[in-house]
Amino acid sequence: MATSAERRFDAVLFDLLTALLDSWALWNNVAGSPKGGREWRGAYLRRTYETGAYRPYEVLVAEAAVEVGLSPRLAAQLAARYSELEPWPEVREVLGALRREGVALAIVTNCSETLAAKAVACAGVEFDAVVTAERAGYYKPDPRPYRMALDELGALAGRCLFVAGSAYDLFGASRVGLPTYWHDRVVMRPPPHAPRPMAHQRSLYPLLDAVFRRDVE
Repeated sequence: MATSAERRFDAVLFDLLTALLDSWALWNNVAGSPKGGREWRGAYLRRTYETGAYRPYEVLVAEAAVEVGLSPRLAAQLAARYSELEPWPEVREVLGALRREGVALAIVTNCSETLAAKAVACAGVEFDAVVTAERAGYYKPDPRPYRMALDELGALAGRCLFVAGSAYDLFGASRVGLPTYWHDRVVMRPPPHAPRPMAHQRSLYPLLDAVFRRDVE
């Protein structure tokens, strides 16, 4: 009995800081507690959702800290420790399998250029394109960062899958016609009226079944 696989997508685009990396653990550590880290990160996510045109990433992180009663100096401490970020355990296995099957891989992240370079290095995976909010000039979920990644890959939205880490990505990906796989590792409550993802999982392992349709012969 043989198994054949039909590839549904030519490329997979990833959120970086939650879909691929456990950045929440680092934010919690810098904040001094899981509660403080989660509140700080939540305030930051809301700010990027509302900001649109790019403002310095570190400024948004500092403003979010102040909003939840933390010191703005924590933003600089967080940036200084970006090289400590760890990928989720299955990242290299799953992305390696996609790469071996010829699937293009890209990043679309709200990081600055400098911090994105550090975070991508932590992932330990080669990507065909890395688009940051700084380079695109806009924060996700504005459509422009996603479109820039599609343009750099030379790919059509309908033939690409976006892997979201944050529920806010559901808005941006849907605006450009990208099917979305929500890797909800930290169990986030989606904002009101968020579009439904194609798949909603707490692991990246089911991503392979989303990209390939396997038939038994």
